[in-house]
Amino acid sequence: MNTTKSSILLIYTGGTIGMKQDINDQTLKPFDFSQIVEEVPEIKKFALKVDSYTFSPLIDSSDIEPSSWIEMARIIQEKYDNYDGFVILHGTDTMAYSASALSFMLDGLTKPVIFTGSQLPIGVPRTDGKENLISSVEIASAKDEEGHTLVPEVCIYFDSLLMRGNRSTKVNAEVFRAFQSPNFPYLAEAGIDIRYNSDIIRKPLDWYQNLSLNTNLDTRVGILKIHPGMNPKTVSAFLSEPNNRAIILETYGAGNAPMTKWFLNLIAEACANGKIIVNVTQCLGGTVNMNLYANGKTLSDAGVINGYDSTTESALAKLFFLMGKNEDNNWVKQMMIRNLKGEISK
Repeated sequence: MNTTKSSILLIYTGGTIGMKQDINDQTLKPFDFSQIVEEVPEIKKFALKVDSYTFSPLIDSSDIEPSSWIEMARIIQEKYDNYDGFVILHGTDTMAYSASALSFMLDGLTKPVIFTGSQLPIGVPRTDGKENLISSVEIASAKDEEGHTLVPEVCIYFDSLLMRGNRSTKVNAEVFRAFQSPNFPYLAEAGIDIRYNSDIIRKPLDWYQNLSLNTNLDTRVGILKIHPGMNPKTVSAFLSEPNNRAIILETYGAGNAPMTKWFLNLIAEACANGKIIVNVTQCLGGTVNMNLYANGKTLSDAGVINGYDSTTESALAKLFFLMGKNEDNNWVKQMMIRNLKGEISK
């Protein structure tokens, strides 16, 4: 391993991890992240330079918006040459959305961007926040013998698991293992040692390329979850809504939806009118295969795009990114079925 001292920037956006119990009224309040080494003294043992940047005001993860992603991305760009890696402390509810978004927004990435957080505040005795933070810092600073970072990706680290950001999803609100990567192996797993799955970690073709940002996001996307008893008028209004340039269709199983005539006619009409409709499965694991059953084949024939094994969070971020780059819906459709940032198995 390269022994050169690394420098890490902690970007605190808000969330449970940054809370500490007030000794006077016993309520949880954000603590000063410039004093993070005092709160987590174990970080000193890495002999790293660790600086922090705190959003003002802090953002509850339920209030995260694309403007928040742009701010995160711009901070990374501004500080990029001064640090070897970045750890973004973020609330868990929308962490997978943010990690997916930054994976598309940051082009030419050669350094780690690790999202982490916690289920319990860092200032309580049983917190998972300390381990998540310590391991995230260690991973963000890890380099090979040539001085290249081991994980030059946007990732989520949670409860000993390092996951590709655009493959991750929150699966539990009550246990420490809040996130999973159901359709892609873990990039690393922390035990006594941190074991890296180096063969699947994406590496840049040029380690000295410049970082560039894609901050023009088109958010005209709606998500329609297929369910029994759907109302034709509701579905019709949703599909014809002019502010929905694209629709993510969360279907059953391998990409199936009702075969009722009214539903298929509405889908076909929306596609014929130029709507971008992407098929992703409601299942936690597995992939869309619209050639497997007649239901799926009918959707494909109508013009629905295969989302393969994409998470909903990743499909949303990818659409925002692609639609922001081009007003041509046919171009967006062609790009949606390509694997751009390791987000689909294709």
